[in-house]
Amino acid sequence: MGQVRQLRVVVEAEDYDEAVAFFRDVLGMPEQEAYAGEGGASVVILDAGRATLEIANPAQKRMIDDVEVGRQVAPHIRLALEVDDSAGTTERAVAAGAELVAPPVRTPWDSLNARLDVPAGLHLTLFTELG
Repeated sequence: MGQVRQLRVVVEAEDYDEAVAFFRDVLGMPEQEAYAGEGGASVVILDAGRATLEIANPAQKRMIDDVEVGRQVAPHIRLALEVDDSAGTTERAVAAGAELVAPPVRTPWDSLNARLDVPAGLHLTLFTELG
C-alpha cells in the first residue's frame, strides 16, 4: 500500500483574483502551477511548504479557540500557516483586507498565534514557533 505524497486543500473562491493576490502576494506563497480552461475556468496551485493534517477532537478544538481567541470561533475546518513572523504577517494581512479575529498571542505550546478571516471565506491561524 502506497503512502500519501501530497496534501492539497482545494478552495472555491468567488473572488478568485482577490484570493490569489492575498495568498500569493501578501502571504508569499509561491505559484507552483496555474491553468486557464474553457468558459473562464481558472486555478492556481500555491506552494505552502510542508503539509500536515491535524485532526482534533471537539475538546481540543475548543481548547485551542479558548487559548488563541478567548471564545469559540473556528469553523469545522481551519487553515494554519507557519510563518517566520506571525505578528508582521498578521499586520500585512490586515492591511490587505483580512479581518483580524484575534491578535498574536503566545500559546502554552510556545508559539505566537494569530487568527484571521481571509479571502475565499477561510478562517486562518498564522503561527510562529518560538522554541
